[in-house]
Amino acid sequence: MASRLLRGSLRLWGGRCAPCPPHSARCFHSGGEERLETPAAKKLTDIGIRRIFSSEHDIFRESARKFFQEEVVPYHAEWEKAGEVSRELWEKAGKQGLLGINIAEHHGGLGGDLYSTALVWEEQAYSNCTGPGFSLHSDIVMPYIANYGSEEQIKHFIPQMTAGKCIGAIAMTEPGAGSDLQGIRTTAKKDGSDWILNGSKVFITNGWLSDVVIVVAVTNREARSPAHGISLFLVENGMKGFIKGRKLHKMGLKAQDTAELFFEDVRLPASALLGEENKGFYYLMQELPQERLLIAEIAISASEFMFEETREYVKQRKAFGKTVAHIQTVQHKLAELKTHICVTRAFVDSCLQLHAAKRLDSATASMAKYWASELQNSVAYDCVQLHGGWGYMWEYPIARAYVDARVQPIYGGTNEIMKELIARDIVRDK
Repeated sequence: MASRLLRGSLRLWGGRCAPCPPHSARCFHSGGEERLETPAAKKLTDIGIRRIFSSEHDIFRESARKFFQEEVVPYHAEWEKAGEVSRELWEKAGKQGLLGINIAEHHGGLGGDLYSTALVWEEQAYSNCTGPGFSLHSDIVMPYIANYGSEEQIKHFIPQMTAGKCIGAIAMTEPGAGSDLQGIRTTAKKDGSDWILNGSKVFITNGWLSDVVIVVAVTNREARSPAHGISLFLVENGMKGFIKGRKLHKMGLKAQDTAELFFEDVRLPASALLGEENKGFYYLMQELPQERLLIAEIAISASEFMFEETREYVKQRKAFGKTVAHIQTVQHKLAELKTHICVTRAFVDSCLQLHAAKRLDSATASMAKYWASELQNSVAYDCVQLHGGWGYMWEYPIARAYVDARVQPIYGGTNEIMKELIARDIVRDK
């Protein structure tokens, strides 16, 4: 039966067979399979480990890993200089079945399970290539449209986004409003059946390449609280008054296009409203746990990559007549790092299981995001130190991983906000 399902999950890509992501109904998690957990694996990034995955996931992971190694890694340095990846890459990812994985087939997605989309997050982290904004596109932007969009909006956007022909972004952050979403100043005012959008957004991932942007705007300033007067709008590239500013020059994530966006009297039809009027804040609160889980998953996967990169380096680098790996202080540091990483991996995998069962709450997602992103930065610091002077050289992967890590405790809600959300859950009367 498994082989029949697997044959059914194959499709052609560029003349070759590329496995589709497993559907949740097709997966056989640890059913008779004895899978090593991360601590016992030969490498933390091995294929075929962790009981949350199945053998079908392993086949899909092999395909995703090959894609990142062949289609992303060789070109990433060039994209870092350009400040964006190529649009051609997006269409290749669509053909390979790496976009819209966890979106239902009847909406135009691939209908894969959460674990399939998570392993793509992991494989991108293992490639140490942060340029492609696939996860934000597929697992932050697309769910808003699939969950709250009209039938017309879903048909118009989702199939094209799954194919990589329409690139999505979400515009929340403003020059004067970051983690405090209730402080936004962008407005949308009714004009007959249309809306007139005015304002600006900043730090927008995929902003420069975007074909559609979900814009968070105030639609009722008289609401009893700012949260009750926010709506979401679908703004398409080329609309009059929608202006893309400069690509921002960042410390890290250099190949990921991040832009300023400006809206000057953009006239939006009534059909551009996503979901119901003044329900935007509620939608954001519903979707933010997945965004925070995504950040946590990328953070722990990046930590696993950095550990393996450093383990390999210290086993080859010689000092005082022996390899650095034979120095006891280095061995103890590696022991600390592996322990911290494996403990965090167990927690994040537990969060993935909770989310797959639709039981991941906001406080737990906040814990995962806060803890894993802090760990990522701690691991990055120690791994650069273990590389010595070479760790400070840009051509070494650990240097790029170090600067890419720094934003993780900031976006998706700062870690200070994560602690606030966790604390509220602790002290409130339930």
